[in-house]
Amino acid sequence: MMPATYALAALMCLDAARLPARVDAAGNLISLLDQDRSQWDQMLIGEGLNFLELSATGIELTQYHVEAAIASVHACAPRTEDTDWETIISLYDTLMALRPSPIVALNRAIAAARKAGPERGLEEIRSIADCERLAAYPFYSAALGELELRRGRHEAARRHFGAALALARNPMERHFFDRRIVRANRAICRGPTTTSFGAVYSGLRS
Repeated sequence: MMPATYALAALMCLDAARLPARVDAAGNLISLLDQDRSQWDQMLIGEGLNFLELSATGIELTQYHVEAAIASVHACAPRTEDTDWETIISLYDTLMALRPSPIVALNRAIAAARKAGPERGLEEIRSIADCERLAAYPFYSAALGELELRRGRHEAARRHFGAALALARNPMERHFFDRRIVRANRAICRGPTTTSFGAVYSGLRS
């Protein structure tokens, strides 16, 4: 196979490895960062890593190489808190150079928020070129909601989750955003606090 084909095979294996953990017993969408990693298919992860190594035999660097590399960083982290976000951010920089898009920039902003805090994530989102192209993308509004929730701005978070709900494309997404609204409402009742940030990554790198 050609290196790009190996890279695509790596990406497919690494993404498929997470399938068993993407929904719970009730069929609810589970974010990448909240998934039970013991359910990930280690055989598929091993195959994906092997394909990724084989993809490095040529001089060509494609988007599949970079996307598979990002997936491998997640796959190799035993726990969410062990994720090498600095490497992921660097890989998104490479992907932006290869195939720039607002969604790639949004992914990078979310990774930056994981590494440096929600304010940094919001700054990155505000700086996205052609941000208006994300207006109809529900996980854009959801990302803003998650960052505001993490900052303790629960009312703002609820508004963003409401916007995401209005843009949901299927019942699973609608239920996912409904649950985020419920979480924001509970946070409002509790008063100022912070919350973990991970749910939105399900839509972007689930």
